[in-house]
Amino acid sequence: MAAGAPDAGTRPPRSRLTLAVFTMIAALVVVALLALGTWQVRRLAWKRDLIARVQSRIDAPPTPAPGPSTWPGVTTETAAYRHIRLSGRYLHDRSVRTQAATALGGGSWFMTPMATDRGFTVLVNRGFVPPGWRESSPPPGPTVVTGLLRITEPGGGFLRRNDPAAGRWYSRDVAAIAADRRLTRVAPYFVDAAADRVAPARPPVGGLTIVAFPNNHLVYAITWYGLALMVAGGWMLVLRYERRLPR
Repeated sequence: MAAGAPDAGTRPPRSRLTLAVFTMIAALVVVALLALGTWQVRRLAWKRDLIARVQSRIDAPPTPAPGPSTWPGVTTETAAYRHIRLSGRYLHDRSVRTQAATALGGGSWFMTPMATDRGFTVLVNRGFVPPGWRESSPPPGPTVVTGLLRITEPGGGFLRRNDPAAGRWYSRDVAAIAADRRLTRVAPYFVDAAADRVAPARPPVGGLTIVAFPNNHLVYAITWYGLALMVAGGWMLVLRYERRLPR
């Protein structure tokens, strides 16, 4: 082999133009990964703030249920899980059951409209009931309910649409239930009633609301930043190798 000739198994180095193009591509990938990581950090701050706000609503003393003048502003961001109080009379003959899966097993949420003493109607989730349960003695007369404000669940459940005609409800769709039960002036939210202090285990079993927000943003941020570091480090090793190749 002539002096200075490359080994048979050694390729010639890539051109400067090729390296410049690949460097630009690697830089764009790194920037994109860093942007995704930064977005997840911002989402983490937003999620922590949301959790803190919701917990403060749950822990606060109950306030009067939002009336018609405030309904346009009742959203997930502003009102979900607010601790509220309402009083009135249950419309027992217009109750419905919606599918439920709870720590007590499968069954239904027992939803009863309440005609409040303020002139509007609120759908109250009185709690979980097992299959075949029948209410033998509905609460008579005026009733006071405290619980958590929940935002309507339109459409249905996973891969199942509500079927009012057949009496099959897979979500707590306030507007659809109100239309099916011919209710008027209905609040655009429902209330998850608190547990009965006298007989907490007697159906309907209230107080089963699960307040949980998935918060994996820190893991996602570390993943994106880690990938950015790997791409940058890997390309630096490639450039270092290219510089060592004989020209």
